[in-house]
Amino acid sequence: MQMSYAIRCAFYQLLLAALMLVAMLQLLYLSLLSGLHGQEEQDQYFEFFPPSPRSVDQVKAQLRTALASGGVLDSSGDYRVYRGLLKTTMDPSDVILATHASVDNLLHLSGLLERWEGPLSISVFAATKEEVQLATVLAYALSSHCPDMRARVAMHLVCPSRYEASVPDPREPGEFALLRSCQEVFDKLAKVAQPGINYALGTNVSYPNNLLRNLAREGANYALVIDADMVPSEGLWRGLREMLDQSNQWGGTALVVPAFEIRRARRMPTNKAELLQLYQVGEVRPFYYGLCTPCQAPTNYSRWVNLPEESLLRPAYVVPWQDPWEPFYVAGGKVPAFDERFRQYGFNRISQACELHVAGFDFEVLNEGFLVHKGFKEALKFHPQKEAENQHNKILYRQFKQELKTKYLNSPRRC
Repeated sequence: MQMSYAIRCAFYQLLLAALMLVAMLQLLYLSLLSGLHGQEEQDQYFEFFPPSPRSVDQVKAQLRTALASGGVLDSSGDYRVYRGLLKTTMDPSDVILATHASVDNLLHLSGLLERWEGPLSISVFAATKEEVQLATVLAYALSSHCPDMRARVAMHLVCPSRYEASVPDPREPGEFALLRSCQEVFDKLAKVAQPGINYALGTNVSYPNNLLRNLAREGANYALVIDADMVPSEGLWRGLREMLDQSNQWGGTALVVPAFEIRRARRMPTNKAELLQLYQVGEVRPFYYGLCTPCQAPTNYSRWVNLPEESLLRPAYVVPWQDPWEPFYVAGGKVPAFDERFRQYGFNRISQACELHVAGFDFEVLNEGFLVHKGFKEALKFHPQKEAENQHNKILYRQFKQELKTKYLNSPRRC
């Protein structure tokens, strides 16, 4: 009897040791994957051992913590910043889509999530006390009902410094408390929002676009910074990941994604073939074509549309930077921040592209991927009341270029 008991004890001890060994081997395998293997092996591993998704309660707890912090003031003291209302975990080698919007323009987030399969970071600007309340309620509702938001989206909030955000009461506004699905949240937002130009807010508060851009790309290695009312081509994130995973030669390179604008946003092209069909009949044209042709002309659209069709995303040709080119691009490493002195409209992206050039980055245009802005940008409809601020930014840009000469004394490049 004692022998039988001893045998059973030995068996259970052996079984426990075997289970511990399996667990240790699993952890060791995952560690080796991160250090020795590529993304393909990691994907295969996570098919069998998927990471546990964050629960709704965990995401709501993060939201409450971020709001309870009281935020921090930006360097100018004019804005209050709440980082990480929503957070997402991200592979350091991943490519993040970084964007920004007013509260009303959060409507575009749904379309971005459909097209961009990777992590997304959005900075939201609430210009009034009422918008601050609406923004927190929306973050609460989206995190409650949208699994993609919980899994892939980081959200930050910026408001004028005189306002403070608070943890939303789920009953206020009452309509949002009745929602039960992600689609219902966006449908409700569509009814209460008044989408328009971010920097034509109808208030005396300046839209801090560069502060929002920096906040959205904060902590990312590779990032594609776009406006919220732009849509990437289908599969762009996956193509970028495959290209970047295959080589580490892209340091110091800005991979330019050609930007277009479409007359009617109901028909968004998914691939280059569809884009070219619309381009040929005038439904699609180069971005800023009717507003600032030189701002995008160096992309060389005539060359891009005539490139041979390819299945793999890759750089097609090199373009030297020239003023006032402001391309949309993917870059990693020591990418200069956007200068937050530029607000509202004018020279906010040109200044950053200028510094990127002086800092030694080269610009290479991608062959297949693209961005499409919803609607044609027309000068007559373009914030005429903001002309004074545009002139201020023009003067600031001249000053900025002089500052770069001191900042990059050893660089042979100038703007």
